[in-house]
Amino acid sequence: MATYKVTVATGDMVEAGTNNSISITLVGSYGESRRTTVSFLFQPGKEKNLSVHCGQDLGPIVLIRLHKWRLFLEDAWFCKDVRVTAPNGTLYRFPCYQWLEGVTTVEVREGSGKKLVDDKLPILKEHRHRELAARQEAYRWKNFAQGWPRCLSVDSIFELDSNIQFSRIRATNFTGFLIFQGASHFLSGFLLRRTSWNSLDEMRTIFSRTQGRDIGGCLACCPLPFPLH
Repeated sequence: MATYKVTVATGDMVEAGTNNSISITLVGSYGESRRTTVSFLFQPGKEKNLSVHCGQDLGPIVLIRLHKWRLFLEDAWFCKDVRVTAPNGTLYRFPCYQWLEGVTTVEVREGSGKKLVDDKLPILKEHRHRELAARQEAYRWKNFAQGWPRCLSVDSIFELDSNIQFSRIRATNFTGFLIFQGASHFLSGFLLRRTSWNSLDEMRTIFSRTQGRDIGGCLACCPLPFPLH
C-alpha cells in the first residue's frame, strides 16, 4: 500500500470557489490511482488536503487528472495548483491556474519544464498531442480586413473559453476606460469629425498630452486607420 498526500489550492479571486464535486486521479510512470473525491465545497483562497491510497507505488508522478462533476447547478471552479507528496517524501507540483466549467476532466502535467524529446512515456506524448490540438481549435485566426493584423475567428468574446477571456476585473477596468475615452473624444469633437486632418498641430488641439500617451501606448496592438505622420 502506498499513500500520497495531496493538497488542492483554489484561486483567491472572486467566485473562484465551487460547490460542485471535484475529484482527482494521480498518474505515475508505473500506473495510476483510482479516482478519489477531493471535496464538494471549495472556498476562494483555501486549500483542501487529502490522502490518496494506492495498491502499489506509482513511480514518479507525471500528471494529474482533475474531474469536475455537478449534481444540479453549474458552478465554475478556478484551480490554482495541486501539490502531491509521494511516500518517499518527493514533492511534485502541478500548476493549473485555469477555470474548470461544466462536467469536465482536465489533465495537468508536472511543473518541471520539459521539451518534446523529454517525453519518453506514451501517456505524455498523447497528452502533448491532445493539448496542441485543443489550442489549435481554440486559437483559429481570420483576416479582419485587407492589410490589417489577423484576429481570432470568433464573432463575440463570449464564444471564447473563460481561460482566454479577460478576467472580470480587467474587463471592467477596460470597459470603464473605453467609456471615459469615448466621452472625452465626443466632447472634444473627434468622434463627430467628418473631414481629414490638415496637420499634426491640428491633432494636438484635440488630444491632450495625457490622451496622446494613451493613444501611443495602444498603437502597438490597435493601429489607427489613419496615419499620425
